[in-house]
This record gives sequence, C-alpha cells and structure tokens, in this order.
Amino acid sequence: MTTDNTVDPIDFTRNAPVAGSLDVQWNHGVRCKRDGAEPLIQVHAYDEHTFVLRQSKTVSYEAPFIYLLFGNERALLLDTGATADPTRFPLRSTVDELVDAWLRENPRPGYELVVAHTHGHGDHVAADAQFADRPATTVVARNPEAVQEFFGFTSWPQETVDFDLGGRVLEVIGSPGHHRAAVTIHDPWTGILLTGDTVYPGRLYAFDFAEFTATLDRLVDFTQTRPVTHVLGCHVELTSRPGVDFPLGARYQPDERQLQMTVDQLVAVRDAAYAVADRPGVHTFDDFILFNGPCTGAQLRLMARGLSHKARRALAAAVGR
Repeated sequence: MTTDNTVDPIDFTRNAPVAGSLDVQWNHGVRCKRDGAEPLIQVHAYDEHTFVLRQSKTVSYEAPFIYLLFGNERALLLDTGATADPTRFPLRSTVDELVDAWLRENPRPGYELVVAHTHGHGDHVAADAQFADRPATTVVARNPEAVQEFFGFTSWPQETVDFDLGGRVLEVIGSPGHHRAAVTIHDPWTGILLTGDTVYPGRLYAFDFAEFTATLDRLVDFTQTRPVTHVLGCHVELTSRPGVDFPLGARYQPDERQLQMTVDQLVAVRDAAYAVADRPGVHTFDDFILFNGPCTGAQLRLMARGLSHKARRALAAAVGR
C-alpha cells in the first residue's frame, strides 16, 4: 500500500493470461410471468478485474453481452446494450456499483471510465446517454471517424493499435464487414478476444462480405501469434443443437448454446466465409449461420417465423400453459 491511500499498481502482465471463470448459467428469459422475474442485468465476474454483463431478454430479445475491464488508470465499458430507459435497463447504476466496489479494493484518485463499442448498431449503443453526465467519463461516438480517431488508427482497418487502461494494454483490431466502425479487442490479461457481432454463436450478418472476409483473415492471423483463451461475442442465438437457431425476437431461450467460442471455431467461420463468398444468401453451419449480403427474402422469413413464435407464446400464456 502506498502512503497516499492508493494501492500499488496491479501487474497486468505477470502470469497472463490468467485463469478466469465462465462457469455461469446465463439468464435466458422466463417462460411466463408465473415463473417469476430475472435481474434486468446479470453480472458475472470472470476475474476480479473483468466483468461480463448480460441484458435480460425480458427487457430486450437481443439480450446483448456487455464487457467491463478494469486497469490501473481507467476502466473500459464495451457497449451499452439495447435499451435507453434507465428504469428498464439500469446500466449506469450497475456500472457505478461495480466501479465503486473495485475502487474500494483498489483505491486510486481520478479514476476514469471509457465507454466504447464493438460497433454502432442500436442494440449496442442505446444506453450511451446514461453516461453523458458521468464525471471522468469519455463516451466514444459510434461513427467510423470517431472510432478511428479515439483509438489512434492511422491505417484503418489493416493495423492493430494499443489502448492502455493503465498497465492493462488492450489490442484493438479494425473489423468492418458487419458494421463500418466495428472493432475487435484482445485483452492479453485474460487472453479473451472480444468479437462483437462479427463472430458469435448465432446469425452472422455480413453486409459487406469482402470486408467481412478480410476482417476474418486479420483475426485468424492475429490469433496465430497471441494466446487466445476464449472468443466472446455479444449474443447467443443458437440452441444446443447444431445449426438450429431460436426464432427472431424470442424472449425465452432454454437450452441455448454457450457464449464462449474457440480459435478453431473462429477459423471455421473464416473458412466457411470463403467457401460461400460467391453465393449470396444464408448458409447454415453447426456453430454459426452466415448471411452473405442483405438476404432480404431470408430476413422476411425470419421475421415471419418470429411473429409466429410470438403469437404461439401469447396464445399459450392466454390459456395458462
């Protein structure tokens, strides 16, 4: 302990990557109101400096995952979820509690928070405004120019840049394809690769397929020279059965696939993307579903399936099942 009531800096390089825990049953919605409620936000500690949050499917069917990483000088909140209203989605107060608890164990003055995003789609930026007036806080805008300027990209998206949380130096990789401002973040402390909506166990929408495959090449090449413990995206949309997804808009997902993926699965996504690059449309694989291009017809079928699912759920609730 130092004399000014701050603790000594944490060494985020020694013994990295550390062994964390993903031994967690993620909340996945409730079948009906009689089954009770679940927390609006589920919080899981991967380790004492790394937290994974999930928005409840009872609030938004997207149920995005959000990541909070602590360094010696600042914390990074990666994404702000799908709901703006703090009464329905109290992200700011949840994060404040986590930061306050961390600072009680690791006191230091002038601690900062950076709010950034894996990409700029609405289900990942909705609660940005909750942090607009928070002291010592920077909220990074969602557009590509702001993202590149903040992280210091000079050759987007080919280069990898460092972002220092204070001894915990993250590696930021430009990852367009799903979204023009998408980034992937590697955390050497945990070995986790945070891939946003580029790679996760679900429906992978590649709106610019050439950019998407180039991004996957960069990510696979990156993993060949770094220890990667887990590949963590922002959603779970697949059931435990190979290639079977939940209906679009489902607010109850029993028996869903685990969140974490492996480097081998990342390579499989890359290889699959190349295999279908000249075939626009939907392509189903065991661990993910690739959407090559807008896929308007498939999107309409997804929406129709989702509406049918919603109607069946409403009927079941009405008759008390």
